[in-house]
Amino acid sequence: MEEKAYTPDEVAQLFQISKHTVYELIKRGELQAFKIGNKMRIEQSELERFKENRKAPSKRGSAKQVTNNQAISIRISGSHDFLVEHFAKQAASKLKLQIQPSYIGSLEGLMLLYRGQCDIAATHLLDPISHEYNLPFIHQLFIYESVLVIRLAAREQGFIIAKGNPKNFHDFPDLTRKDIQFINRQKGSGTRFLLDSKLSSLRIDPRTINGYGNEEWNHLSAASYISRGIVDVAFGIQSAANHLGLDFIPVAKENFDLVFRFTDENKQMLADLIHYLQSDGFKDSLTDLAGYDISDLGKIIYQTTTQTEEQL
Repeated sequence: MEEKAYTPDEVAQLFQISKHTVYELIKRGELQAFKIGNKMRIEQSELERFKENRKAPSKRGSAKQVTNNQAISIRISGSHDFLVEHFAKQAASKLKLQIQPSYIGSLEGLMLLYRGQCDIAATHLLDPISHEYNLPFIHQLFIYESVLVIRLAAREQGFIIAKGNPKNFHDFPDLTRKDIQFINRQKGSGTRFLLDSKLSSLRIDPRTINGYGNEEWNHLSAASYISRGIVDVAFGIQSAANHLGLDFIPVAKENFDLVFRFTDENKQMLADLIHYLQSDGFKDSLTDLAGYDISDLGKIIYQTTTQTEEQL
């Protein structure tokens, strides 16, 4: 039997919230939706996952290790990525954990981790001075905390355009053309950091770009504007273009990392997650890897001096 799918209005009625709140949850990636034409739909299984995550007991500031039949909760915050989605779903199933993803952007994910409001941050932040990804920010934030940085993948970032490139778009200067409409990512996202760094180096004024101020919260949502013919160009990852049958112009290869922050409550759960991330079983579960390089998947990039071998 085909799985039932709900409209945002129906979801709002089920949870007794406003339709606006439903759309905000979808934009932040906390509630996964798909489109049929111009209509948004949410599957029954996704609603069940969302409800279970909301019921999972957690202590503000850290995930809490519990025993017997009580739920175990780990919070992943930061950048949206299809591999992160896959990792969260696979790990939750294999390790019997409650995992709560929140796709709010790389910078905000790191800040939540710094404030102790999540356990793992997903990040791909380019430092415009050193041109190094992630570590310059981590070195500044996590001085006394026990953290471990593990490479998930390298990703291709670039321009997502309509199939066949009907507007004959090629590079950054084309963004300033009057016949080009752009859709941007939100401030604090790693993709926005990279875009702004490129624009600055080329001395392109963002005010000359039609749509620079229009923001979306994940790659697939941004790319969907192109598939619907609303805009001409988005800046994002190749896999989002592939998902919707769009063309892609590569610009840069970036490092996407997971930052684990250990506490007394979560250290065993995080150790289990890391072992699974580094396992052949997880690597074998990965498919449709266009735009990704997973040759360093599971590699430890950095760890603080307070990180002990016992935690791994």
